[in-house]
Amino acid sequence: MMYSVSTELYQEVAARLAEAIGSGSYYSGTLAFEYGDVECRLTASVIVYRERVRYPEGDRDEVADLVPVWWEFHTADEAGEFLNDFSFSELRSLL
Repeated sequence: MMYSVSTELYQEVAARLAEAIGSGSYYSGTLAFEYGDVECRLTASVIVYRERVRYPEGDRDEVADLVPVWWEFHTADEAGEFLNDFSFSELRSLL
């Protein structure tokens, strides 16, 4: 069985990863959560590149790019783990 990762799931992973990264310039860790009836787990080590963005209320450093050193995305249900079509490039485009 091949699990197709939806846009909504990519958005969920992006939001969780952005929160985990915070203001850091490097992230290494695991995000595990349930998405519907699927257990998802992203294990990643990424270098975070930032750029200064100017807003009327002040300047802010925002994520400009993520460069993965290592990543794995696993999906499973009660029957066990199964393949998925997760793409880190797709995830990067949402951050």
